[in-house]
Amino acid sequence: MKRELVRQLAAIVGDGQVATAPEELAAYSYDGSVREFPPTAVVFPRDRDQIAAILRLASATGTPVTPRGAGTGMAGGACPVKGGIVLALAGLNKIVEIDRANQVVVTQPGVITAELQAEVARHGLYYPPDPASRAFCTIGGNVACGAGGPAAVKYGVTRDYVLALEAVLADGRVIRSGVRTAKGVVGYDLTRLLVGSEGTLAVISEITLRLIPQPPAKTTFLALCRDMHQAVTLVNTILGQLTPCTLEYLDHTALGLVGERLPADLKKQARNALLLLELDGDRETVAAQSRRLRALLAGQEGVTLREAADPGETAELWAARKALSPAAFQLRPHKISEDVVVPRSRIPDLVAHTEELSRLHRLPLFTFGHAGDGNIHVNIMLDRDNADELVQGEAARTSLYRKVLALGGTLSGEHGVGISKATAIEAELGRETLQLMRELKRVFDPDNILNPGKIFS
Repeated sequence: MKRELVRQLAAIVGDGQVATAPEELAAYSYDGSVREFPPTAVVFPRDRDQIAAILRLASATGTPVTPRGAGTGMAGGACPVKGGIVLALAGLNKIVEIDRANQVVVTQPGVITAELQAEVARHGLYYPPDPASRAFCTIGGNVACGAGGPAAVKYGVTRDYVLALEAVLADGRVIRSGVRTAKGVVGYDLTRLLVGSEGTLAVISEITLRLIPQPPAKTTFLALCRDMHQAVTLVNTILGQLTPCTLEYLDHTALGLVGERLPADLKKQARNALLLLELDGDRETVAAQSRRLRALLAGQEGVTLREAADPGETAELWAARKALSPAAFQLRPHKISEDVVVPRSRIPDLVAHTEELSRLHRLPLFTFGHAGDGNIHVNIMLDRDNADELVQGEAARTSLYRKVLALGGTLSGEHGVGISKATAIEAELGRETLQLMRELKRVFDPDNILNPGKIFS
């Protein structure tokens, strides 16, 4: 069957567009969650019609299909847990249209997010969602996972910019949802349903995104704080008077991991926590908000505020922030990476709980992330080859989930469910809601071939 399936796939996409060598399968067996599940074949379609033909074949043969962008997801959503076909969409990498007059871009799913941002910027336009992996993740993967990023505090997340989608159903039918206009309420909102569905309902083949004008000015500030409680308490103080476009937080462990990457004169001042924030808009607004920020923090004992002197220093500050995830492995060889969200006023409670978890379970544990919208990344560091640490790590994760829900939060802000959170989501959604979602899945994908094993345990 495998040989015949590969032959039929090659007939659809052409020679050289189907990979079956063990080393090629290995390269597409995992994503950012570092779980490995080898597929039967990797297929590289070049357009929507090839995707539709592949899905018709998969549906007729009952073959699982896992859509994949760049494989940067952290929840296992791109792992082919049931084998079958990995549908690698990086080849659909054209920006179809930039409509400057109506502030809209139409793009294929394989376009790199940073490249799309750069291209629309040449037209004076701005696409705000900016996941940490934007230099290499794809816009299709962002849509499928409902990605966010630091700019969400002011501008919102990916779903807030998706106007319309073209997608291919499990049986090969092509559907179009949404509108190109600012308003549109005809029929059910299938676009909103497909955003964040992690490839379990349809394969996205074209995306229409809303854009906004490029802000003409931006400035970056670093606030070094006496302790974590002061840093996370300042978040609400700042947001009560200002609207930063980013407001990031690093705890003392995170700061210790990347402190050497800070500008030279800040290394000596590095304390127990920091806030990294940016203000943007027209030049007068940025200047006025900068003055207000300085006045606001001037009376805060133990806070050192520093404005980036130039774009080079801004780049240094963000390089330190983005180096955090790889630097974490200085603590342990493995990590449980969570992206929980709580109401901003409850961030201090969440951070205090994570410190208690670290003491209780005897594991390094640190927090950082998008404090401006309550989306805190909690990293539980462990050695999975140590049986006790594995048990303790999973117990810490379970306790974290309970606390997040008790605080009125959600278990995932931008990574999705994938396989890493599948066993926990009933506690958040409830049995009846989860059952309705299962029924929707059956309507879209009655034979369960689209990314099976994801979201639902």
